[in-house]
Amino acid sequence: MDFFEAVSRRRSIRRYTDKPVPSEVIERAIDAALLAPNSSNMQTWQIHWVQTPEKKKALALACMNQGAARTAQELLVFSTDRTLWKRNQKLILESLGPNPRPDLKIYYGKLIPFLYGWQILAPLKWLLIAIGGLFRPMARAVATPRDLQEVGVKSAALACENFMLAISAQGFDTCPMEGFDSVRVRRILKTPRSTKFVMVISVGERDERGLWGPQYRIPKPNSVTRV
Repeated sequence: MDFFEAVSRRRSIRRYTDKPVPSEVIERAIDAALLAPNSSNMQTWQIHWVQTPEKKKALALACMNQGAARTAQELLVFSTDRTLWKRNQKLILESLGPNPRPDLKIYYGKLIPFLYGWQILAPLKWLLIAIGGLFRPMARAVATPRDLQEVGVKSAALACENFMLAISAQGFDTCPMEGFDSVRVRRILKTPRSTKFVMVISVGERDERGLWGPQYRIPKPNSVTRV
């Protein structure tokens, strides 16, 4: 199956059969997810593969007990946590070796701490960026904790897409779910309050009743503007 076949085959499946999904299928898809592009390579995503039967049942209930969760063979929660930046910064700096490129050393050693750290100074950072923007282009939407959370959500969403396409390419199916009780999900996974849940993805083999109908997309001319 080539890339475009995997893209066309992928649908949001609302009901699955009882066929088990081999663990190697999930592992391979997770590896693909971790290769997704992400902002500044900070990789502030987390993938929670819920495997214990009790927690899977509880997670399905937290997803409103919808069929896509209730009948799934596997459930994974994709999240982001901006506080992971410090751990990941250290790992990235170590990966650069003893003699890193000067620009990368400055970027990860000084700019990343400025953007991700010292959130109590967020209004001052916003002001500095706004003033700098009067004289040259600036990345403006990275000043506040909310900005950084949004950056993390975008990166995690890219990982979700890689994961779902990798599952599709292996002949299985998924459903990305935003309909869940985030408070209950946090209790199930025991994550800190800084964690933002992006989506729950169910995995299985599609049941013939799992599709709600033919796929429809808004016509291309309505969605694409050529400037």
